[in-house]
Amino acid sequence: MKIINLTPHALSIVGDNGTLTIPPSGTVARLAVTRTALAPVMIDGVSLTVSLPVMGDVTDLPSAVDDVILVVSALVAGAVNRTDVYSPGELIRDGAGNVIGARGLCAYGNAR
Repeated sequence: MKIINLTPHALSIVGDNGTLTIPPSGTVARLAVTRTALAPVMIDGVSLTVSLPVMGDVTDLPSAVDDVILVVSALVAGAVNRTDVYSPGELIRDGAGNVIGARGLCAYGNAR
C-alpha cells in the first residue's frame, strides 16, 4: 500500500507499532469556498466581519488508483465519498499545545 500526502506540510502519523512521517507531495487538495457577507457584529468596540461560507468543488484530488491512499484535510475528505481518501486521525499535541502528529487516520464516506 502506498500513501500520498496532499496537504501542504509533512505528516507524522502514529500507528500501533511505529510512526510514519509522510512528506508533502507538492500537490495540495483543497475545497473551494465562496463567502457571502452578512451583518457585522460589534464586540468590545470592534466591528467583526461575518460571512456565510458555501463549500464548492474539491480541486487537485487525483483519481483513485489501486493500493494508494490519499491523505487530505478533514474538510476535503468530508466533501468526497471515496474509500481511498483519508484525513489525519486524532491530533497529538505537545505540552505547549502545538500539533506534533496524529493518531492513525480517519475514513469518510464508504469507509473500508
